[in-house]
Amino acid sequence: MSGSGKRRSPLVADRRVSPKRTPAKRPARAKSKPRRKPQGFVGWLLAPARWLLRALWALAWRGGVVLGLILGLTVFYYYSTLPPVTELLDARTRGSVTLMDREGDVFAWRGEQFGGQITADTISPLLRNAVVATEDKRFYRHVGISPRGIAGAIRINLREGRGPLDGHGGSTITQQVAKLLCLGVPYDPDGTMTEAEYEQDCRRSSIWRKLKEVPYSLAMETRYSKDEILTIYLNRAYLGAGARGFEAASQRYFGKSAANVDAAEAAMLAGLLTAPSRLAPTASIERAQDRANVVIGLMEDQGYLTATEADRARAAPAQLSAAAEARAGGYFADWVMESGPSFLTRDTTEDVVIRTTFDQDIQRAAEEALQFVFDERVSEGSQAQAAIVVMSADGAVRAMVGGRRVRGISGQFNRAIQANRQTGSAFKPFVYATALELGYSMNDRVVDEPITLDIPGSGPWSPENYDKRFHGTVTLTEALKDSLNIPAVKVSELVGRDKVRTVAEGFGIESDLAAGPALALGASESTLIEMTGAYAGFLNGGSSVTPYGLTELRLLGDQTPLMTQEGGMGERVISETAARQLVYMMSRVVADGTGARAALPNHQAAGKTGTTSAARDAWFLGFTADYVAGVWMGYDDNTPLTGVTGGGLPAEIWHETMVRVHRDLPPRPLPMAEPAPQTVQAPQAVPQRQQPQPQNALDRVIQDALNSLFGAPGR
Repeated sequence: MSGSGKRRSPLVADRRVSPKRTPAKRPARAKSKPRRKPQGFVGWLLAPARWLLRALWALAWRGGVVLGLILGLTVFYYYSTLPPVTELLDARTRGSVTLMDREGDVFAWRGEQFGGQITADTISPLLRNAVVATEDKRFYRHVGISPRGIAGAIRINLREGRGPLDGHGGSTITQQVAKLLCLGVPYDPDGTMTEAEYEQDCRRSSIWRKLKEVPYSLAMETRYSKDEILTIYLNRAYLGAGARGFEAASQRYFGKSAANVDAAEAAMLAGLLTAPSRLAPTASIERAQDRANVVIGLMEDQGYLTATEADRARAAPAQLSAAAEARAGGYFADWVMESGPSFLTRDTTEDVVIRTTFDQDIQRAAEEALQFVFDERVSEGSQAQAAIVVMSADGAVRAMVGGRRVRGISGQFNRAIQANRQTGSAFKPFVYATALELGYSMNDRVVDEPITLDIPGSGPWSPENYDKRFHGTVTLTEALKDSLNIPAVKVSELVGRDKVRTVAEGFGIESDLAAGPALALGASESTLIEMTGAYAGFLNGGSSVTPYGLTELRLLGDQTPLMTQEGGMGERVISETAARQLVYMMSRVVADGTGARAALPNHQAAGKTGTTSAARDAWFLGFTADYVAGVWMGYDDNTPLTGVTGGGLPAEIWHETMVRVHRDLPPRPLPMAEPAPQTVQAPQAVPQRQQPQPQNALDRVIQDALNSLFGAPGR
């Protein structure tokens, strides 16, 4: 193919231009007919309603926006004021006191106990589940408030005839924490409200309070996790018997940590939240167990316990620990709290541990003895009261019963330390102690005869013996053994009432002592603990004694004590020789005198009976080589006892107490002076109207003293 030299243009197809598309027309949508407004009279009637609905709607959504903004700002405000969780776990304004016995075992608690900080993770899962099941089963699903729960509570309250906010509150655990925190308002000790009034105001239910709880609860839900909110609740909830928080309550009731409780114990603790004081197992173990069964049912229904586990928990209900079950030492604990410094006991802001002289075995012995005698010897329904104090010779109080039927309950009237009663013949040992200290002997004699003393301002006074008889010449030992009144008065007047008062006061009798000659017969008043302490002075050789119960006080966690007490013995009041003679004289009271019912089978004992005029008070106080014990019996309203003297029921109570106390103790002799053997002619009873002449030097001295003071006998 020959070429001409010219390139041919490439072969390209002509560009096609597609015609412009015209969109297909859609069928026109049929126009909806405008809604026709009612015309005429009907339209005229409905126009205001339509306007009102539009206005209400506009107001509602605008109001909702405003309320939402207010709620948001309030939640933000509360959120900004909430402190770290650790600062909210223990907000007590008062501290606690834990009391330990002489062996170091806890026997009583006072104040607000706080067992230490716990968390929702460190407690037993059973306890955590029990609390949630009981108080707020939707706790982990709501945002802090439960409208359904509140509505249900209002419905129940109205159905039961109460106000809408009275009774069931429908509060979530978060809302309950808000109450416990008093919506962030701390207690002001310097304010106008007491702490009790403050707590009552924090728990008050009202519409305004409920409205304030909402933003506070929402703020907590925003600030804290669910477990942190539950931790606050577990630490701050009051669970009865002075226990704040579940750790303190678990220790108080079961003697174990809240981390170690079983299902039955967890259910009992959670059940206390409803009514802690009434349901506390120390108040009624039966009520506490009944409530625990309800909680076990809730845990089973919500899947926290299987049917087998629930049945096992019901079959083995929670029981109190040995210390909580004993409830021992209520009176003793109150006395120690009163005797210690208030800023470390009654008003302490710290957690204090006090070690005491208390002996739980001796306390139990005293309580059992008192109950036994009243059950066996006293008519049913009697309102007579009794008190017992047991101590060592140095004044260390081992047991105290301040009354019957109120064992272990704090705050009761303590007849052992608060009741000032006439001592009767229980005072006579002070008279003879004075005579012995001045050099007279237990074998010296005095004539038991009719005498009349002229009391200035009162006229003649003629003391009589209890048996209305006169016994002639008797030794001082015999006069005390048989509790003869006339010899006691004669000896008191001989040695001088002022000296008798000095000796009694030296031994710790602080009450006002009578000024007249009736001083010798116990016309003065005293308390049981004073008298028991004084008798301890006779046993220890003649030194004064201050009864004490506190041996060591320290702050919880500290090893160095703030206070210690090693004994209660003070200055010598009478010589050891005089004390040993007096102990012998008092031993004859128990051996074959007015206190024979107090005699112990294997231990030497000494003591003295006391019965006041009209038998309003009956006493027996005595001791062995190991312990001193005092018993008082009477009525709180001073009603005379019927057929009761100090040598009767009080001596029997003393006997029953000391038999139990000495059950495992080896016999030990009393520290007393045995008289030298001598032949003494038995004294003859003197007719009432006979006036015998003095028969020995002591009685001549007494007679001369009485003649000089009051005139001749029979005047």
